[in-house]
Amino acid sequence: MHKLLKVLAVSLMCLFAGFSHAAEKTTIKIGTLPWEDIVPMSIITKKLLEKQGYNVELTTFPDWGIAFAALARGDVDLMVSHINNITADYWKKNYQRLEKVSVVSHGLRQGIVVPDYMPIKSIDELNAIKDQVGAKIIGIESGAGLMQQTADAIKQYNLQYTLVDGSTAAMVAQLQSAIERKAPIVTMLWQPSWMDLKFKVRYLEDPKGVFPAPQSYYWIAKKGFSNDNSRARETVASVFVPIDEVTAMNVSINDGMTVEQAVQKWWDANTKLIDHWAIMSGK
Repeated sequence: MHKLLKVLAVSLMCLFAGFSHAAEKTTIKIGTLPWEDIVPMSIITKKLLEKQGYNVELTTFPDWGIAFAALARGDVDLMVSHINNITADYWKKNYQRLEKVSVVSHGLRQGIVVPDYMPIKSIDELNAIKDQVGAKIIGIESGAGLMQQTADAIKQYNLQYTLVDGSTAAMVAQLQSAIERKAPIVTMLWQPSWMDLKFKVRYLEDPKGVFPAPQSYYWIAKKGFSNDNSRARETVASVFVPIDEVTAMNVSINDGMTVEQAVQKWWDANTKLIDHWAIMSGK
């Protein structure tokens, strides 16, 4: 009788395990935004999930507010975001309905930059060279978070500068022209960006800590995803893409590749790593 009960118990455990496994999603919905850092990480993870047998749907959202609302509702399962700073407010608003899954990259940085041939090294030295650059910091789109951080830096460092808004394209044109002429310029930049590799610039030190420290990118999900989809979670958690490699992909895109072509070029060059990821995720 005792042996029979043990057999029944084991059989029930196997049965419930089978039900649990069957309940896991076979289609994973990934949300993304059309930005040069987020999209490559999303596509690489999509490809790994597909390699592991999942069907993956990729949905692009126009802004973080819509993306976080969709994730919190469960319209998508996963999304990459930098919740420690850039999207901290959205995370705070929605975190009770969300969960962190894993870190997918690290090293996002933003700041005020000058060409590397200029002598200054810190933001608090900017007033000394204001006349050389017309007391202007060349900015990008007015609504960008980096513009707000730079405006805060002007206040906190008592900089005698005007922050000039415009567009990323216009800023790039001015930076490239200045570097070609070895002329002084003060502007802003971020990594990962193709510009970070193309232009030899120096991020100015920030002793007051106005700009955030290098940030991590997290896969985040609707709460309960990891528990309900343990194998998919292990697949996603095995992915880590160094920020320099994301930057290199963006250089390829700027040189004329589509984002899919740039990711495929990276994928083909990293087959051994991808095979290790597949083993780590259980297949």
